[in-house]
Amino acid sequence: MRTTLTAALALSLAGIASPALAQDDMTIRSAAATINGADGAEHGAVTMQQTPNGVLLVLDLKDIPAGVHGFHIHETGECTPDFKAAGGHFAGGKEHGFLVEGGPHPGDMPNIRVSDSGALQQEILNTRISLLEGEDGYLMDEDGSAIVIHAGADDYQSQPSGDAGERLACGVIEKK
Repeated sequence: MRTTLTAALALSLAGIASPALAQDDMTIRSAAATINGADGAEHGAVTMQQTPNGVLLVLDLKDIPAGVHGFHIHETGECTPDFKAAGGHFAGGKEHGFLVEGGPHPGDMPNIRVSDSGALQQEILNTRISLLEGEDGYLMDEDGSAIVIHAGADDYQSQPSGDAGERLACGVIEKK
């Protein structure tokens, strides 16, 4: 009886300690991107925090045209004035779009809705990306990654990029 109670107590304590140990083993990482327009004007920032369930993106934007805009992670950490150097969406071998079988890309995220003030504060959890080296969806590879805001809304299905239009603003993702 005493052995059974001791074993039960040990298992209970192990169950309580396991989540804490798992969190301690995971190195929390953070990154950020300063978002700039083609004219070089700063439009705010996106900060990123690795969580046990993906990456939490916190958007703090200003002076963005009012309306609905596609918001994606692109495959290359390069933001030249036309932002085409950022390449295509961070795809990870997936199709584009939330409404497409075989999708979405890891870089696909919900459209952002900017008010008439041009400001936006929003949080988005992306479970398909990671700031931890060696994990699927790792953003910080040799050529990096960038965040791009498009002029129009993503339709969540057109290939390869959701018919979201021109690239309005861009920011290179950098480790903090």
